[in-house]
Amino acid sequence: MRPDLKILLVDDEPNVLAAFQRNLRQRFQIDTATSGPEALQKLEQHGPYAVVVADMQMPEMNGLELLVQVEARSPDTVRIMLTGNADQKTAVDAVNRGHVFRFLNKPCPVELMAQTLQAALHQYQLITAERELLERTLNGTIRLLTEVLSSAHPVAFQISQRLRQAVREYASFFKLKQSWDLEAAALLFPLGHLTLPPAVLDKLVRSLPLDPKEQELVERTPEMGANLLAHIPRLESVAAILRYQHKHYDGSGLPADRIAGEDIPAAARVFKVLRDMVELEVQGQDRSQALAILQERQGWYDPRVLQSAAACFDVFLHKTPADQPTIRSRTLDELAVGQVLASDVETEDGILVLKSGTELTAVVLQRLRNFAALNPVKEPIYVMG
Repeated sequence: MRPDLKILLVDDEPNVLAAFQRNLRQRFQIDTATSGPEALQKLEQHGPYAVVVADMQMPEMNGLELLVQVEARSPDTVRIMLTGNADQKTAVDAVNRGHVFRFLNKPCPVELMAQTLQAALHQYQLITAERELLERTLNGTIRLLTEVLSSAHPVAFQISQRLRQAVREYASFFKLKQSWDLEAAALLFPLGHLTLPPAVLDKLVRSLPLDPKEQELVERTPEMGANLLAHIPRLESVAAILRYQHKHYDGSGLPADRIAGEDIPAAARVFKVLRDMVELEVQGQDRSQALAILQERQGWYDPRVLQSAAACFDVFLHKTPADQPTIRSRTLDELAVGQVLASDVETEDGILVLKSGTELTAVVLQRLRNFAALNPVKEPIYVMG
């Protein structure tokens, strides 16, 4: 028995549970609950479960209501309905609302239950294997796009690293379970810049002024970036964040549609605050000044998000010295992938190569070493951690 393949049997008749546990415990890892609320508590405390089997007729919460809750809290869990009332409406509701895998009648023979549980465990392994493969593919795709951005637009890449750190701090403070979309958006927010003509992108990289037509092209890059991601499975929500990264809460800003207020995706409203805060920091403001400037921009931000960001970063601004990361000196040869620069990297002639806060990816580190081979950089180089 694999210890991670746990099964939860839920029935308000203790004798039924005892009989199944006695006959199946040698083949399966089984836990039991005698009510829907107890089952949800166990799901929260001891989950995830690979399979949940629920009796339809239970007090407080019937089996269908329980399985709907199980799906919402643990979508990968395979759900099975057990009932002594096999009418058509019960079966239809179980399939349509509870999305059950199998429907079993009571009394259910032990061997039939064993065969059903084995099939359900196989289904769970298929679901989780497919999800893990998709997640690895997605992470690889994002890593590749990030590496491309680091080469094509190093200034925006450095901003994206600082933005990702701000997202992580915000998610940690509020214990957000689903912050992956925000982190991916932080890394990919300049993606639309890759659609710009080379001459315009070169101006952006070198911080040169743009003419009105060039500025219009740049303003369209969030939508272009969103369109690039929109057709990649599981990145639709990231695309929505990118599309609305310049949208104001009062409906002004881009895109110029009728979306405003609560109709703007919630993650995009959070991203707008964090992105603008980091951009002000890059322009030379400290975090307290940046947050104060955001507070003065009437109608730009969701007031609750702005208030939550102020509460979050006030805590991070007042960290004790013991909470701060350790700064270490390294030679160029000692630098490693994953380290974050604690100071600017400059050539011996004083030319800026990389800004403080840049995370050293494989591509960034190789570019730095290639550059240093022709233009020696000042050492030691300071990194965090």
